[in-house]
Amino acid sequence: MTAAVAAPRPTGARVWLLAARPATLPAAIVPVLVGTGAALHGRHELHEHIFLPILFASILIQVGTNFANDVFDFRRGADTERLGPMRVTQSGLVTPRQVLIATCVTFGLATLLGVYLVAIGGWPILAIGVVCVLAGVLYTGGPWPFGYHGLGDLVCFLTFGVLAVVGTAYLQMTAVNALVLWASIPVGCLVTAILIVNNLRDIDTDRRVGKHTLGVILGRTGTRIEYAICVGVAYAVVVGLGLASMAGAWWWLPLLSLPLAVWLVRYVSRTDGRPLNQALKRTGQLHLLFGVLFAVALWLG
Repeated sequence: MTAAVAAPRPTGARVWLLAARPATLPAAIVPVLVGTGAALHGRHELHEHIFLPILFASILIQVGTNFANDVFDFRRGADTERLGPMRVTQSGLVTPRQVLIATCVTFGLATLLGVYLVAIGGWPILAIGVVCVLAGVLYTGGPWPFGYHGLGDLVCFLTFGVLAVVGTAYLQMTAVNALVLWASIPVGCLVTAILIVNNLRDIDTDRRVGKHTLGVILGRTGTRIEYAICVGVAYAVVVGLGLASMAGAWWWLPLLSLPLAVWLVRYVSRTDGRPLNQALKRTGQLHLLFGVLFAVALWLG
């Protein structure tokens, strides 16, 4: 019998790519696309000098959050039994100090872009930026990490959904209307759905280390219901905007992603443990597909 050959451990840039978790980047990209689509509703002018800095700042905040979660979960002993992708600190690929430095550098770069955006949008953008950076750090860091006390889902919905979409739109139209506010809700619901799958997968391991996510609090049945509600609300809002004629003639475009959403709700309803990694990946894909279609629908108006 031939012995199995262990996969080579990643080194160099591959380690940091692993730590950045590229699969999570739709969470940063989608709100910028949808916020831009809502801001340009009925118009077709894209201001790159505003759009690109917002996009890069959002991606940097997401990557910084991933770095922070990697090192702070390790320090709290929450990564000893991994069902998800490898964490670079827990696996010993890099030291906690190196990940902390990377976290500071990444948030620092986001702050530099933020200074430019604040010069355009003023104090509302400053407030949104500060809240989003603090949320990224305090999700698993600080003396009272809210991700360990059942508040992760709510904060995710607000920061990577409502605030990100509203902030993006405000920068490009110096105002916020009803369409922008409504458009932020599906984005928040689907990005939260990604976190819900993660929490469902890790219920047992989180409970053992005292990490009281909303998944631990609700239990498996409650968490699956929460997932279905978030997905359902995202599509209900789109239909509502179309019926109210707020989104324009192309409002139905996001419904093209509905078959994947239905498959995911059914899959999550009957799956546990490591196989939920597939649902985690597919929910990220749903978020991206829905977001691109929604942004195009809003932009075309």
